[in-house]
Amino acid sequence: MSSRNLIIYNYRALYNVLSEISSNLNFETTFVDNENSLKDKISNLNDYVVLSNENYLDHINLFVLSNLPINIFKLIEKLNTEFLKNKFNTQSEIKIKDYSVNLNSRVISLNKIKLKLTEKEIYTIIYLSKSNNPVSVEELQSKVWGYQFDLETHTVETHIYRLRKKFLTIFNDDKFIISTKDGYQIN
Repeated sequence: MSSRNLIIYNYRALYNVLSEISSNLNFETTFVDNENSLKDKISNLNDYVVLSNENYLDHINLFVLSNLPINIFKLIEKLNTEFLKNKFNTQSEIKIKDYSVNLNSRVISLNKIKLKLTEKEIYTIIYLSKSNNPVSVEELQSKVWGYQFDLETHTVETHIYRLRKKFLTIFNDDKFIISTKDGYQIN
């Protein structure tokens, strides 16, 4: 059984065609004809695409098939591409506390407020979020910046200071990254 699911919304003719060739598809195909059925169906699914011939609803995984007629092999190719896009987008979003981090765009957001971060800031936040204990400056220098322990540098402290300032200015949050005697941690 495939973990990928194609949900055909209000398009019975296409469902009938795809059902006939279902043994040759690399996804499960189901049909729904109303929003409540759709909500019930997707509530238990992770990897799915909703296919329709009209833009009935505002849905993040909706693929509208509007250029008809279409070659069945082209359709299957487009659907496989949609599954790949959805998987890529799902894997690029992570949650850290109440924040959402998009690794592709390097944006962290909270309640529709967004902050663009640098690559090092993202790496720092991710590294800190994976640790249950405070992370020392030396460890951050080594793991995030690739510096040796014996180098005299204030790069980490400067970046953390600027990052904390951004969180205070944009999110009014001065407790996201805290400083302890043993290092830094996400609170």
